[in-house]
Amino acid sequence: MGVEKERSDTSVIMDDDEFNRSIEPILSKKGKIYVEPPDRDPNDINAHLKVGFDDVIAEPRSTHSFDRVWIGSHAVFELAKYVFYRVLSTLLAVPMAFLLGLVFGLISCIHIWVVMPLIQSFLMVLPSARVVWRSLTDMFVFPLFQSMGKSLSSVHVETTYN
Repeated sequence: MGVEKERSDTSVIMDDDEFNRSIEPILSKKGKIYVEPPDRDPNDINAHLKVGFDDVIAEPRSTHSFDRVWIGSHAVFELAKYVFYRVLSTLLAVPMAFLLGLVFGLISCIHIWVVMPLIQSFLMVLPSARVVWRSLTDMFVFPLFQSMGKSLSSVHVETTYN
């Protein structure tokens, strides 16, 4: 139980993308070469969810915890994120996929069989309605506003200050 005079430096060299992606083994096992899994988000829909330990917890240079605490908290963070995501996705993925499939199927069906035929019908009727609307405004609205404009154009307003 003496005072340690030597400081042991420990460093882990790992590709950032590989470390943040998962904690699955990186090295090959028994002659199998590690193959990167297919990209499940090719359109980058969930780019805002690519959160790593450094995005959440950061210590400035002026305040540092012990190195082992930092490494341990980093490992616990990644492990908890990995485990809870896997557990929750196992429980929720199939029911949510079923519900979202129903919702998107319903929305697609309504859009294809109700909304678009109504829009196309309105677009076919609109030229005729435009002719009728223009003739009604030319017969009733235009003469009314023209006579009001002629009547009110002869009004003169003067302001005086007391």
